[in-house]
Amino acid sequence: MNANFMDELDLLEREKGVSKETILDALANAMVSAYKRSPGAAEEARVTIDTDTGEMIVYGQELDEDGNVVREWEDTPTDFGRIAAQTAKQVIVQRLRDAKRAQIFEIYQGREGDLVTGIVQQSDFRTVMLDLGNAEAVMPSGEKIPYERLERGARVKALIVEVREESKGAPIVASRSHPDFIRRLFELEVPELVEGIVEIRAIARDAGHRTKIAVASNDMNVDPVGACVGARGSRVRQVVNELRGEKVDIVPWREDTADFIAEALSPAKVRQVILDDEEMEAIVVVPDRELSLAIGKEGQNARLAARLSGYRIDIRSETEQAGGPSEGDAEAEEKPAEATDKGTVDETAPEGAATEATEDVAAMEAAEPDAAAESDGEPAESDDGPVEADVVTEDAVEDESTTADQPEVDKAPEDPPAEA
Repeated sequence: MNANFMDELDLLEREKGVSKETILDALANAMVSAYKRSPGAAEEARVTIDTDTGEMIVYGQELDEDGNVVREWEDTPTDFGRIAAQTAKQVIVQRLRDAKRAQIFEIYQGREGDLVTGIVQQSDFRTVMLDLGNAEAVMPSGEKIPYERLERGARVKALIVEVREESKGAPIVASRSHPDFIRRLFELEVPELVEGIVEIRAIARDAGHRTKIAVASNDMNVDPVGACVGARGSRVRQVVNELRGEKVDIVPWREDTADFIAEALSPAKVRQVILDDEEMEAIVVVPDRELSLAIGKEGQNARLAARLSGYRIDIRSETEQAGGPSEGDAEAEEKPAEATDKGTVDETAPEGAATEATEDVAAMEAAEPDAAAESDGEPAESDDGPVEADVVTEDAVEDESTTADQPEVDKAPEDPPAEA
């Protein structure tokens, strides 16, 4: 090495942000490792590097049983060879990486919960790598917004959830699905939140789909919901744009739990809230037409309201709460009974339906008397007992038609059918 090498170290220090002393220490350790791989090397050695000239000297060492140096001699190899050079390179790179990691950890330690802006370096279905300028952050699959596609080179915001001191992977773990990510985004757009005039009391989030936040004001002259929404929705629109279109509901915080649950279920209108504070459960009564709106698509609105309030919510319509039939029971009662077989109907069928079915049987028997006789093959039975008949006469058909017109369908004919 020479003075030019030391100049390059100065340049590396400026580019990587790692001190030259740290680089020289890593280089000395790398050369010791490379020296021990060379033929005839001593079991122990140390390396000195002149910080002015860059001259490097290797000293072989002999130790006693207690680990004390009993003999030391200069043993600088003339040529380390390809393997030694490769080993030195790997150790230097690793030490530089460890030094950089320690520096990043020192800068970002204690910044969990802060909002950062980074450029997407790499994105796949597993992780996203963000360049924060002086550090790199990793966003695991569990911290990503579901179905969000981040293109390489895109500038996005993320929340720091963990700063690790481990030696593997990026030291900073970022998230875009964490509920506090919503809080930090609103703090960027709403000065009243930073000043403490408005507070976000609770957040419930279904990342990528919908978020509910409950806000309260410490100044009676300031509307907390209006402050977060902004003029013509300008403030909340900036948050929604960063979330790639995720819906955000802003509801006022209420000290009364029943009132707060009613607000949390907006936009649905609530008639009554019945609380069970011991079991942390609530029965919510809504108008019949508002039931599906209160529950939401796949139960999303009710689920987020339950997270926001901390209560288990059971939503019922007014009809159901009053003891009336539910929607499913009403549909069952309105649905007419259907014939289960020729001439047979359910007991719940109207009287007219039974009369029509009897008339159909009589018409079929009048149309095909021979076929009916041949297909049965056994004596027909009536209410008074078995009657042997192979052919249905016109008089019998006429009697059956007359019987079908009578109000009582089960009445037997006055004259028995003639025997053939």
